[in-house]
Amino acid sequence: MSPRFPAVTSDEVITILHKLGFRLKRQSGSSHAIYFRDRDRRRTNVPIHSGKIIKRKTFKSILSDIGLTIDEFDKLR
Repeated sequence: MSPRFPAVTSDEVITILHKLGFRLKRQSGSSHAIYFRDRDRRRTNVPIHSGKIIKRKTFKSILSDIGLTIDEFDKLR
């Protein structure tokens, strides 16, 4: 059985990224931000839309970029 994707906002994703050691690298306008982690040189792009839920495909891409599974993300929440 495949785990369900949780409905998350950009604020929740950014909180988890900070817990994992990612920092804001740069922000392009007010629509998206790039987060970077020095120790393994991973980076990810997070869309910034206040209060809106991130689409499943975008969220899956973020999880892939940072090397987490859905279960690991839920545990960090």
